[in-house]
Amino acid sequence: MLTGGPLDVLTGDYLAELTMLILGRDRLKDPATGYAKTFLRQLEDGLALAHERGVRIVANAGGLNPAALADAVRALAAGAGIPVRVAHVEGDDLMPYAQGALTANAYLGGAGITACLRAGADVVVTGRVTDAALVSGAAAWWFDWAPDAHDRLAGAVVAGHVLECGTQATGGNYSFFTRHDVRHPGFPLAEIAEDGSSVITKHPGTGGAVTPGTVTAQLLYETQGVRYLGPDVTSRLDTVRLAEDGPDRVRVTGVLGEPPPPTLKVGVTRIGGWRNEVVFVLTGLDIEAKAALVRTQLADSLEAVACAQWTLSRTDHEDAATEETASALLRLVVRDPSPDRVGRALTSAAIELALASYPGFHVTAPPGPAQPYGVFASSTVPADTVPHTAVLPDGARVHLRPPPRPDAPREPAPEPRPPREGTADRAPAGAPEDTVRAPLGAVAGARSGDKGGDANVGVWVESAPAWAWLHRTLTVDAFRSLLPETRDLPVVRHELPHLRALNFTVTGILGDGVASGHRFDPQAKALGEWLRARHLDIPAHLVPAHPVPPHPVPPHPAPTHPAPDPEVGT
Repeated sequence: MLTGGPLDVLTGDYLAELTMLILGRDRLKDPATGYAKTFLRQLEDGLALAHERGVRIVANAGGLNPAALADAVRALAAGAGIPVRVAHVEGDDLMPYAQGALTANAYLGGAGITACLRAGADVVVTGRVTDAALVSGAAAWWFDWAPDAHDRLAGAVVAGHVLECGTQATGGNYSFFTRHDVRHPGFPLAEIAEDGSSVITKHPGTGGAVTPGTVTAQLLYETQGVRYLGPDVTSRLDTVRLAEDGPDRVRVTGVLGEPPPPTLKVGVTRIGGWRNEVVFVLTGLDIEAKAALVRTQLADSLEAVACAQWTLSRTDHEDAATEETASALLRLVVRDPSPDRVGRALTSAAIELALASYPGFHVTAPPGPAQPYGVFASSTVPADTVPHTAVLPDGARVHLRPPPRPDAPREPAPEPRPPREGTADRAPAGAPEDTVRAPLGAVAGARSGDKGGDANVGVWVESAPAWAWLHRTLTVDAFRSLLPETRDLPVVRHELPHLRALNFTVTGILGDGVASGHRFDPQAKALGEWLRARHLDIPAHLVPAHPVPPHPVPPHPAPTHPAPDPEVGT
């Protein structure tokens, strides 16, 4: 990002729900830690270049200890002879919060970042601010926006949300990935205007693609409802409009903002207990009977365990040409408050069945000890009880008050209107349409993700006729029918007509969150792709007769990038 083209502010999002748990465990071992150490390693290469080019750096890598990270940045800069001014934002840490909490952090807004930049900071590190606040806080400094410039702030928040997951906006994790060369997508950037509108693009010559589709996919990611609540502003996602603005350029306009809620979200992590697992491989014939035998043989050993879950994945194929494709996987996951009840003794008991169970008995790993698992939960606190503080480069401390709220209550948002006859979003009229049985993904893209124990699935289409069909067809009942695992869970549908998109919130599908490992896909990253793979009756005129061929992959591999550090999550 520093060498590929002009840049004013470089932002970095280092925190996720799982990351906070990891940093919390680090802090237990050493109270002087608790921040993302990868940030410092990246500064070793980039700080001098950023200083030379006048690029400000804003990152939430401070995690649980932004003051310590700020000191570490100063030491690094001093050792390299780079004269940079460093500031940090604190006040989000609410520990001790409640009995058993490992971490508890309020999600702050961008006001502290704005104050630090106004005081001349070259590097600003924060604790738990909202991901989008990294961008909106910098934009408010650049344009000197007032706290009640809701539309402008909302536009910057939307731009920040598009940028926060990096290459997810430039073709990474994209449903229609075969249309582009996404082997090494470049990182996105936002050209933000004074009125809050923006253009999402990337540096010239970098890989991937920026299209209305890639931006739509990221806009739908991990959002719930048409109102995107934030500590500085409530952004109305149902007002966002996208338009192509040239190759790899998408203009974002029309975003309306409303006052923020009077409360702040608080993310709380805990150690939930201990878990272990065994994966049995079942090969060939009588898969169901083999699974039933194992379950019966281990029933006595599992009686004292608080939670034991069995999952049979039928990955086997009939008359398979390889042993692996002839095999299914039977997974046992156990959880308990005590490590002893789910420790090596239990997994050893499973392995000791090897000569006395189903034919072809083997497992994917040797017996192992119990491992702790985490739990994530969220709550709210009054915004005026959280000591949001900017610690400026000279050490001065600025205590920031929540944004002013109008005395009059906000008007309720109008209900999104379905497509009407005579508009461009109306399906062709006339006789009943011919349909074909096809996967939803033949006409729709999707992106899904996690918020604690809940998941969201955003679904969008690319044409007005397809939107008219999607709007009337993919109801909550249809969604539950296509994804039977959601049948007994609360599901809410949200409509975003300007994006030709629907966003479904599924409450409780992820249990206690990613760190608890409740599901095979603990962050619901692939829930949307499962939905796209489900078949239903689709109007024949919407299904492409000739699908777009995959983007050709050059014979020589592109340069590789360093692998991400496991402490950093999205």
